[in-house]
Amino acid sequence: MAGPRVVIIGAGVVGAALADEISARGWTEVTVVDQGPLPATGGSSSHAPGLVFQTNSSKTMTELARYTVEKFCSLDVDGKPCFLQVGGLEVATTPERLTEIQRRHGWITAWGVEARLLTAAECVEQHPLVNPDRVLGGLLVPTDGLAKAVLAVEAQIRRATERGVRFLARHEVLDVQQAGGGVTGVLTDQGEIPADIVVCCAGIWGQKIARMVGMNLPLTPLAHQLAWTGPVPALAGQTEEAVRPILRHQDADLYYRDRFDGIGIGYYGHRPMPISVDDILSVDEADDMPSVMKFTEDDFADAWAETQSLLPSTREAKVEEGINGLFSFTTDNFPLLGESPDVQGFWVAEAVWVTHSAGVGRAMAEWLVDGHCSSFDLHECDVNRFEPHQLSPEYVLARDCRNFEEVYDILHPLQPSGDPRPIRTSPFHARQQELGAVFMEANGWERPQWYEANAPLVEGRSIPTPNDWAAQFWSPIVGAEAQATRETVAMYDMTALKRIEVAGPGAGAFLDRLCTGKITKSVGSVTYTLLLDHDGGIRSDVTIARLARDLFQVGANGNLDLDWFTRHLPADGTVQVRDITPGTCCVGLWGPLARKVLQPLTDEDFSADGLKYFRAKHAYIGSVPVTAMRLSYVGELGWELYTTADQGLKLWDTLWQAAKPLGGVIAGRGAFNSLRLEKGYRSFGTDMTYEHDPYEAGVGFAVKLDKDDFIGKAALERRRLDVRRKLTCLTIDEPGSVVMGKEPVYDGDRAVGYVTSAAYGYTIGKGIAYAWLPVELAAPGTALQIGYFDQRVEAVVAEEPLFDPAMSRLRG
Repeated sequence: MAGPRVVIIGAGVVGAALADEISARGWTEVTVVDQGPLPATGGSSSHAPGLVFQTNSSKTMTELARYTVEKFCSLDVDGKPCFLQVGGLEVATTPERLTEIQRRHGWITAWGVEARLLTAAECVEQHPLVNPDRVLGGLLVPTDGLAKAVLAVEAQIRRATERGVRFLARHEVLDVQQAGGGVTGVLTDQGEIPADIVVCCAGIWGQKIARMVGMNLPLTPLAHQLAWTGPVPALAGQTEEAVRPILRHQDADLYYRDRFDGIGIGYYGHRPMPISVDDILSVDEADDMPSVMKFTEDDFADAWAETQSLLPSTREAKVEEGINGLFSFTTDNFPLLGESPDVQGFWVAEAVWVTHSAGVGRAMAEWLVDGHCSSFDLHECDVNRFEPHQLSPEYVLARDCRNFEEVYDILHPLQPSGDPRPIRTSPFHARQQELGAVFMEANGWERPQWYEANAPLVEGRSIPTPNDWAAQFWSPIVGAEAQATRETVAMYDMTALKRIEVAGPGAGAFLDRLCTGKITKSVGSVTYTLLLDHDGGIRSDVTIARLARDLFQVGANGNLDLDWFTRHLPADGTVQVRDITPGTCCVGLWGPLARKVLQPLTDEDFSADGLKYFRAKHAYIGSVPVTAMRLSYVGELGWELYTTADQGLKLWDTLWQAAKPLGGVIAGRGAFNSLRLEKGYRSFGTDMTYEHDPYEAGVGFAVKLDKDDFIGKAALERRRLDVRRKLTCLTIDEPGSVVMGKEPVYDGDRAVGYVTSAAYGYTIGKGIAYAWLPVELAAPGTALQIGYFDQRVEAVVAEEPLFDPAMSRLRG
């Protein structure tokens, strides 16, 4: 036996996959417990229809699904396959859906999975039951198919058992035992099981288990309708379970699969049917299984009528059985993976569908055994990603139900989120409303995208209109605000930026250990630096200001940075970390006239020598005390000005009264994004993530290998000598040809990379797209193409930054 003592709670597709993967890596002192029988435990895995579609806007989710497909294809139980690779077909019955399918083809191609667009006739050829009069075209992914979930559970149980893993059926978990801030074991109705690590893979019961350690899981079990027809005459004599591709009719929230001479029909178009975890029946109480609720025929009426239209042969059949099956939704449609922030050794792998199950099993096994996941970028899935308000029951229920309703909807990347809103507002909110701000949400904050009051700025400017898709949630005012920032001066609300305070006698040494840059410089220094994982992957990029000997302010990317700092705190209490975002606010004042606005308002010296680039100091702006940091993510002279929330409105009004006579403007996030791309500034989570290292991402300048040891240093010393891909700047000359991100990049007919961030550069007069490319294609002047819906957009690799490469405007 090897490794720590591990107890996995739940033996469905996730728990079984984790047991298999973790034992394959040498941890075999593992026990898996489940309240139900094996291998059909009664959870969501036991009734899952098994459709595996790999296409997803998230690269990580596609990669998790791809691994699941590959693994399940290799599994069988006594010769019975665990995966039927019949392919996956999405059909469009409206012009809007046909366009969306073209976008989805771009995603799956960008992520490296084979797929092709089909004509209407080709769709019918692939799935002859489809009504040719209804279909306009489709997307075929040949490697999609049907997962036999219960068989896959059994196959993985057998493999893990051969390595020494114990599986205990009919063991209900009553408590997770703790001592000294960590887990010590699991109490079941049949006794105690000691443990050093407990992993909750309980699915729809996940919230109940997590509550045992005081952890709040933001998921909701929702019922989803699945029906089975009786014999369909057109399928008479079919002896194989499935021969046609699994089928999605997303215009009507429907999917279909073969079952010999009948058809399974899944439906998302009904009302959301959430259920509390406390109301889910036990294994012994349920008539069938706890995850199966009574079929509500009235909710299925529209689905059946639409099915008979799309698949006319079903008119001669009947719906003979159906269920309302429970499975988990989250507020952002990503799984919940990772360790509790409060109880050491308690991990979760929750809200995982069969589609991604084996991939999640591998990811969790790597994370547990190696201390990090090397196969997948999990920043979107980390359970500690949420802000406190995102854990409230009201928020979770509202967003989860909305996500159910929108599961097959065509969603624009900038489409505003729904209720509950507003949740977080900066002190400037009322002024922004007066200026006609068009708000979008950022970490719960209402953040202006542009201001309708700036409409007169558009007159006389050359601002190309993008295509119809890119023009949604866009206005020419965005371009006018960007140009005005470069011409005069602009104020930006930067309050949504996460702010973390690190204090104490050990704070400097603590940050030096976590960061790639030298942090313990003079008081007033500001450092752009990176947080790395042990494998050298980028966990975040941050700015750190030393405000006093033992006081630092971190400009972070989100709650995962706070979690990372907290997990690495020294045990001696010499460092304290706290989130100061709610009690503070920030105005970005940037542009060539920024000094003319600020200097008359203060006695402090804000000249080029009085406060140099990447320095900070305390000052009074009028009557408002601020922390001023001379840095800029729009590439113009200026400062980030921080103050407490109670004085934020006064700061805003003071600055605006001084800026307005000089032709200053209030500008939004749309302009900000365009300006930052002109300067080549990266955005963590979009341009670079855990899977990338600094040298690939073009931020190697932030790494100081001559400093003392820091997390990831040893790995970087190896990786810097073997850079095979590069985050690369592309420009697009065609006016209005603006891509949005996540599109494939082509070298001839070969897909070679994908776009991360993109926008129009209103200063340089070109479209801008950053993309991950093989290093041999990253040379300036290389001509490439970007796949945009059904088009190929000509692009060329450019030197960066595109604007002010000498940095004269920033440093002036």
